[in-house]
Amino acid sequence: MTTADAVTTTAPVPTQSTYQNRVADYWNAEENPVNLELGKLDDLYHHHYGIGDADLAVLDDPEPVRRRERITAELHRLEHAQAELLASRLGPLSPGDRVFDAGCGRGGGSVVAHLRYGCEADGVTISAKQAEFANAQARKRGIDDLVRYHHRNMLDTGLPSGAFSASWNNESTMYVELDLLFAEHARLLRRGGRYAVITGCYNDTYGQASREVSLINAHYICDIHPRSAYFRAMARNRLVPVHVEDLTAATIPYWELRKQADHLVTGIEDTFLTAYRNGSFQYLLIAADRV
Repeated sequence: MTTADAVTTTAPVPTQSTYQNRVADYWNAEENPVNLELGKLDDLYHHHYGIGDADLAVLDDPEPVRRRERITAELHRLEHAQAELLASRLGPLSPGDRVFDAGCGRGGGSVVAHLRYGCEADGVTISAKQAEFANAQARKRGIDDLVRYHHRNMLDTGLPSGAFSASWNNESTMYVELDLLFAEHARLLRRGGRYAVITGCYNDTYGQASREVSLINAHYICDIHPRSAYFRAMARNRLVPVHVEDLTAATIPYWELRKQADHLVTGIEDTFLTAYRNGSFQYLLIAADRV
């Protein structure tokens, strides 16, 4: 870690809007078991959902404590599969590369990328509490010289231009304006660098956001963007899509299992399932090259 990085890792976040302050307050106060209990299994704390076929046999365990443990482990397996999928779209990378995790949460995605490629990683979160937690986890793993977390605004990171071979957002784009976000990614990425995003977006072929999307916005204090906005904003900011994947069908099993996890439900599960099934909401992966 350079002296500059060491000094600025916990530096004050640049000027924020009132809305961004509300988002920071939300994540500073957040102690949701669906994030914390899953991460305790292997110290990989992800703040996103899962993909893949769920092993529903975990629901049939007759012993209550063991049933809860098996459900928790299965949900974590699915969310880790999502993180691995995103990381697989960042390459090819090597230990000499540096990557950027925008809206890093408690840091799981940066660790996944580091373990896969051996690369350096810088994560940015608007939550001081999350940055402190993530840095403690990196120290615990003995990788804090390579994986660093910064309490900053991902729209104005202060990180060096052109220094990154890859960057990503994992379910964090709904908290910012896309043009401002993609301009910062384009600044940070070297020419030919790869940007990837996994996000929920509303399907604007159906018109305006559905009732379900509005309920999700209210639940998470966010503003879900229409699908088309991603491609328009990328085009304006030198990011050219090379891979687009609809993960909607792949994420439904995660939500079906989570709905039955009494110890982890948050009350938003049925809303997600309805939105995915009626076609008004999509779970999308986009990978783009910086030109």
